[in-house]
Amino acid sequence: MNVRESARFAVRGVTANKMRSALTTLGILIGVAAVIILIAVGTGSSKSVQDSISKLGSNTLNVSASAGGTGGRSSRGGFGALFGGGGGTGSARSGTGGAAGASGAGAAGAPGAPGLGGTASTVDSGTQTHLAQLTLDDAQALLDPKLAPDVASVAPVVSAQSVTATYSGASHTVTTFTGTSPSYLVNDNDTIQAGSPITDSDYTQHRRVADLGVTVAKALVGGDGTAAVGQTVQFNGIAFEVVGLLAAKGSTGPQDQDDRVIAPLTSVQDTLSGYGSISSISVKAGSADTVAAATSEVQDILNARHHVSTSTADYSIFSSSSILSAVTSSTQTFTVLLASVAAISLLVGGIGVMNIMLVTVTERTREIGIRKAIGAQKGDIVGQFLIEAVLLSLFGGAMGVAVGLIGSHFTIVGVTPVVAPYSVFLAFGVSVLTGLFFGLYPANRAASLRPIDALRYE
Repeated sequence: MNVRESARFAVRGVTANKMRSALTTLGILIGVAAVIILIAVGTGSSKSVQDSISKLGSNTLNVSASAGGTGGRSSRGGFGALFGGGGGTGSARSGTGGAAGASGAGAAGAPGAPGLGGTASTVDSGTQTHLAQLTLDDAQALLDPKLAPDVASVAPVVSAQSVTATYSGASHTVTTFTGTSPSYLVNDNDTIQAGSPITDSDYTQHRRVADLGVTVAKALVGGDGTAAVGQTVQFNGIAFEVVGLLAAKGSTGPQDQDDRVIAPLTSVQDTLSGYGSISSISVKAGSADTVAAATSEVQDILNARHHVSTSTADYSIFSSSSILSAVTSSTQTFTVLLASVAAISLLVGGIGVMNIMLVTVTERTREIGIRKAIGAQKGDIVGQFLIEAVLLSLFGGAMGVAVGLIGSHFTIVGVTPVVAPYSVFLAFGVSVLTGLFFGLYPANRAASLRPIDALRYE
């Protein structure tokens, strides 16, 4: 008996009891569909988180002051032309800023550079006290092409607190008001959907201009917010011209990334934040592959300038790439867990196939005896029942793939599934192997029956 005849007998056996075959196939269908959909949910969840983190800039570092360190601060001069925007015109404000030196005495701001204002925390090492702070000179130092070849751009940042925006009777409390240089938009992966970004000229000339986030613009002018471009908005009673509308970034957890305003650091220091230390420094590495190298270079430069070591540093460096790596690892574990749960249902479906095939062997014992009596070999009987088991799994697997692909088009628990191609081939392949594995024992049992015993079976 050849394979074609074995397949013909197998098809006849499967179709002889359509309801039973359909129910057996349903078990495989559910298992395959569950594997595809749950892996798609895990992949979609991972992609969503990665997209949110990537909006922060996967190769961007954020340097902020923190309590720590035992060294004194190096002396600083003016920062000159900074970040493509040059120095300010802060000679009239000299003496209002500057940072404490190693002796703890205040120093006047250098001519040609606005003083540095803000909040600084005092660090007491037991032998020497200095302010934990970052300055514009620190930011300037990070642009050294020899000491920091992997640093592509740097943007100093000051944050104005409790800022209320008003326009034509509408008001809105801004969550994040950032004073910075034009490089910040590149570092933060920001784009302008209407109008124009702040420029080097705005920075150097202390122009009171601003780019609004979508949430702020909608709160002030309504609609899609584009009408705010070209208007004059009051921030804590100080007029700023809106020159651009930032592209929407959405929310990251409870934080609305569009509830923000970006303005030139010089004008923000003039009006809202005062002079002194800056809030943070945004640093962009040349690529995602050079983040670690750029981080090391930033540490070396700041350690030398602040007279600290890595263990006593008075600053901290945050990298979104490190979070991305941790989140990717977590979501991969989550996806494997979901796939494991789905695999259990596929295993149950396989056990169902084995159960039905054992019942089929029992019901067809006399048929097996007759076939063996007229010359059928053991391989013929094994082949027939194995093909039946594989057909059930094959049909179930094919329909499971279809259901899984259709189901992945719907949002599940707030997550948009993303079908992983490997999951389709994996689930379908496992369903076929399930048929082979769980059909082997019933097939061997059928082939092992003695013809005389099978013919006597009632």
